[in-house]
Amino acid sequence: MIKPYGSEILTPLLVKDKAHREMLLEEVEKIPSVVVSSAAAANAVMLGGGYFNPLNAYMNLADVLAVAEGMQMPSGLMWPTPVVNLLKGAALSNELKAAAKIALRDPNVEGNPVIAIQSVDKIEQMSAEQISTVCKQIYGTSSTEHPGVAAFVAAGDTLISGTVEVLNFSYFSTDFPETFRTAVEIRNEIKERGWETVIAFQTRNPMHRAHEELCRMAQKELDADGILVHMLLGKLKKGDIPAEVRNASIKKMVELYFPENTVMVSGYGFDMLYAGPREAVLHAIFRQNSGCSHLIVGRDHAGVGDYYGAFDAQTIFDKIPEGALQIGIFRGDHTVWCNKCEKVMMMRDCPHGKEDYLLLSGTRVREILANGEALPPEFSRPEVAQILAEYYQTL
Repeated sequence: MIKPYGSEILTPLLVKDKAHREMLLEEVEKIPSVVVSSAAAANAVMLGGGYFNPLNAYMNLADVLAVAEGMQMPSGLMWPTPVVNLLKGAALSNELKAAAKIALRDPNVEGNPVIAIQSVDKIEQMSAEQISTVCKQIYGTSSTEHPGVAAFVAAGDTLISGTVEVLNFSYFSTDFPETFRTAVEIRNEIKERGWETVIAFQTRNPMHRAHEELCRMAQKELDADGILVHMLLGKLKKGDIPAEVRNASIKKMVELYFPENTVMVSGYGFDMLYAGPREAVLHAIFRQNSGCSHLIVGRDHAGVGDYYGAFDAQTIFDKIPEGALQIGIFRGDHTVWCNKCEKVMMMRDCPHGKEDYLLLSGTRVREILANGEALPPEFSRPEVAQILAEYYQTL
């Protein structure tokens, strides 16, 4: 099986030793605590589950600036996006500023339970100019119209760096017990299934026919043993379909339309960055750590609006250091239903023209579903369309 990224073995930061956990929980009563941002809590979940391997800490300012500028930490590790605990500096107490350790409280769970304990290495303030520059380098813009920029700016201006010990997986393990899996658990299940060549498909949306067939095309071309359909379960932008609806529709599609033991449906606890090319590289790291040999990178992967070119998330893999990643990239093209071919095709492989294609915009799909109408079977499986229609009719 493919090695984890940056190390020989996966090193998740979830504290499993019972005695050590009890010691940490006792320590919580004696150290300052702070409610962190949703993004910082999600970062703790990803550190705890092994997805951010080999990282073991929230980044400091030098790390953030180096990653933003050149996708490389001062240590030499290639890394595409900041992994930070950003807070509003004005809200930090003197007690917290003087602490050697702090308890991080979860903003997404009632009562704000402690999600992790962090050693405080440095507390550093980012200037407005540094925040703007980092956003431009990571997201391609500093405009808060971009949802990723908006979340980064809203989190605060003060970085607290240091190692982390994770106590739980927030709401992900309780709200999605049948779907949420750590990188460790996915890696173990791949071994149990006896898969060697495994294709990962990243999604924050329900899977329509084009997505389904893209997985089949990649599986056929790579002669893969299995597919990991890996959905994001964290915070999305306004208007995106909730995780529980996506979860139900994807599982129904896999149940009805894929052979048994060829697809694993799983989810991970992370807030979407919408960082396009940079996030595509991050997604590749997640899947290498999960034991996948390949990642499908399609058109406008992890994009939003018109901030990125349609295939920027593919070409960025031509720019990273050779050998930095072991995982392979399957590059998908625009995927459409062709009336003449009578099947879903990638445009680059289809001999026909746009007049022969069924193209539905996201806006048009939402209109059809909101009106309780059926989506064309060429676009969506009827069972999936039904689940989506039921959701849209509640809005």
